[in-house]
Amino acid sequence: MKHIDVQIMGQSYLLGCPEGGESQLRDAVDRVDAAMTKIRESGKVKARDRIAVLAALNLAFDLGQIQKAQAEPAPAPAGEPAATGSASSPEAADPRLSQLVQRLDQVLAGDGLLI
Repeated sequence: MKHIDVQIMGQSYLLGCPEGGESQLRDAVDRVDAAMTKIRESGKVKARDRIAVLAALNLAFDLGQIQKAQAEPAPAPAGEPAATGSASSPEAADPRLSQLVQRLDQVLAGDGLLI
C-alpha cells in the first residue's frame, strides 16, 4: 500500500492508497475538499467535524441521485412495453457509504481541531 500526502481545507493528511489508485484517491480528495470549502465559505458552519459530516452527506446524496438515475429504466419507445429487470438497489451503495464514513472517522480522529 502506498501513502500519499493530501490537503483538505488547508489541513494535511497522510492517506493509504492501493497501488494504481492514486489518481482516483486524489479525485476523491478534490471533491471532498471542494465540498467542505463550499460549506465553510457559506459562513454558517465553523466546526471542522460538522463541515465534514455535512460534506459527506451532500456527497452521499449526490451519489444516491446518480445511482437512482442510472437504475431507472429508459422510457420505452412508443408501442413497446417498458423493460423490466432488477435495478441496483440503494443497499448496493451502503458498503461504499460505510467506507466513506470510516475514512472520515479515521481522518478526523487525528485532527486536534475538532469541536
